[in-house]
Amino acid sequence: MITALFLFVIVCVTTRNCPAGFAPIAIGLSLTLFHLIAIPISNASLNPARSTATALFGGSEALSSLWLFWVAPIFGGVVGAIIGRWVHQE
Repeated sequence: MITALFLFVIVCVTTRNCPAGFAPIAIGLSLTLFHLIAIPISNASLNPARSTATALFGGSEALSSLWLFWVAPIFGGVVGAIIGRWVHQE
């Protein structure tokens, strides 16, 4: 869900209608907010590579759930990008 929201923000602030110079600020602040929300839930694993590195040292239980930390962000990113493009059709 958070990856979908993050991609939605990225797609929205990189359109032609967005004021110049606003995109880096919006992306940075939203990423900070999403990490603050996700840290208590999943240790803010918005990046599958970070999840993989942690799971390699976490043992068999962490490795058995690693697939979810790859599938969920990819799916969320695709959904967020599709919704963002749909909202900001140019």
